[in-house]
Amino acid sequence: MTQRDAVFPANRHALYDIHQYSPAIRSGDLLFVSGQVGSREDGSPEPVFEDQVRRAFANLRAVLAAAGCDLGDVVDVTTFHTDPEAQIETVLAVRAKEIGDPPYPNWTAVGVTWLAGFDFEIKAIARIPQ
Repeated sequence: MTQRDAVFPANRHALYDIHQYSPAIRSGDLLFVSGQVGSREDGSPEPVFEDQVRRAFANLRAVLAAAGCDLGDVVDVTTFHTDPEAQIETVLAVRAKEIGDPPYPNWTAVGVTWLAGFDFEIKAIARIPQ
């Protein structure tokens, strides 16, 4: 049985404990990051959608940093959107600032009906630098 090597950011938010999941699991030189939402440390969502997206990216960066990674190490991204058509322009604008220049990671966007009180979620796979 494979041992789970959980990675937690320095300022972990309440959702990890409330929903009983690890922010990321390290497996060899890969880091599998759980979906990050725009939650404050107490687990509540940022009320403004753009702020929620920015906070989700900030939470993602914090988890990556805890494993010695950054957004440049990300190879695969999946985002979840409660109203993709209305939200996509905001997400793309924030994403452009966060991800930077090409080559870009793989990216899959999925429309969903429920994200536990949030409107945006981002999960990623990164290669851990040697």
